[in-house]
Amino acid sequence: MATTISVPAPTDPNTTMLLLASADHNTSVLTSLLKTSSPNVQDPDNKRTPLHVAIAACSKDDPPEKLRAAEDTLKLLLQNGAIWNDLDGEGETPGCVAYRLGLKGLYEVMVEAGVRAELILARLGGWEEIEDGDEDENDEDGEVEAAEGMEGVEKGGNGIETAVEAVAEEKKDVNSEDYLKSELKYHGDKLLDSDNNGVMMEWERNIMERSVEALLPGDKPGRSIMNVGFGMGIFDTLAQKKNVARHIIVEPHRDVLKKMKEEGWGEKPGVEILEGRWQDVLDSLVQTGETIDAIYFDTFAEDYSQLKLFFSEYVVALLSQEGGRFGFFHGLGADRRISHDVYTRVVEMDLFDAGLETTWETFELGEGEGQKEQVWEGVRRRYWTLGEYKLPVCVFME
Repeated sequence: MATTISVPAPTDPNTTMLLLASADHNTSVLTSLLKTSSPNVQDPDNKRTPLHVAIAACSKDDPPEKLRAAEDTLKLLLQNGAIWNDLDGEGETPGCVAYRLGLKGLYEVMVEAGVRAELILARLGGWEEIEDGDEDENDEDGEVEAAEGMEGVEKGGNGIETAVEAVAEEKKDVNSEDYLKSELKYHGDKLLDSDNNGVMMEWERNIMERSVEALLPGDKPGRSIMNVGFGMGIFDTLAQKKNVARHIIVEPHRDVLKKMKEEGWGEKPGVEILEGRWQDVLDSLVQTGETIDAIYFDTFAEDYSQLKLFFSEYVVALLSQEGGRFGFFHGLGADRRISHDVYTRVVEMDLFDAGLETTWETFELGEGEGQKEQVWEGVRRRYWTLGEYKLPVCVFME
């Protein structure tokens, strides 16, 4: 039976037909319409795309055959170039709608679409060639079109590339060059740049505690660790309690380095401070042939390509082959769940390509750990919205 949705008459009648056919999961009509119409039309009132309405027409209590028809509809739209992360008038992607409605199968289709789009973007950007598997040429053309719709995506408040566009308000991009020129301010429970972006915040302490324990388990003395990005010093203060013999800290910002000097970090036993960008100072360390037992990465105003470069080139060269562990602050796309889930899969695949196997420790965050609005007072953009954290621990594959 057809599903009725309220669609005002737009200027183009094909838009109405596309939206209605998508809501009805009528793939035969859609196939015909998509020969001459874009799958990225939007309802003029609520800005929902065919992907949005195909999902919104479902309930988690629907019979399996209806949900399968909805999956087929999503796949058809995506194969014809539908953009997986277009936002509607409420600021939701199609995947956000599926997650909110508890439609796990449809949500999974959208996550997989996001992963494919990110991998295609990597190929278009000249990283590494991605095999297309069993998909035919028409499928690839559609997904390339969808991936190209993601060009110019915004970077999150902590410098990690997100997979969604800015919503409503204009947001100034954050980049490494401007960040290193900016004046930083310590505000007790947060470190902000001159535009009030959160460089690091106290609510992350639990994450840092668990990360230190995951990278340096137990009380074995004499181990070595390197942390890239000092920030407020939470991670490094906790690492010092592990009785490490060698503690390398890489930090480029003059204001943070000044703070470190005032706190006497240069005089702490075993501490070595490498002043400058990791891209500029780590080559000399690699050339010594030394290895490190644990490496952590938590920088600001750098996109995903830099994290990938770090573990592909430097972690594989510096991490000890015998029991070495690598971790990073997993804030990838953390201002939106589907973006976070997409990047979790992308980074795991890229780590695998670099010869690193990843395990994830997922745990719930407390109410004050990025959840309360008061935590974000004075911060220009909230870079974390999730209720749990996926802690990555990476080791060399046997």
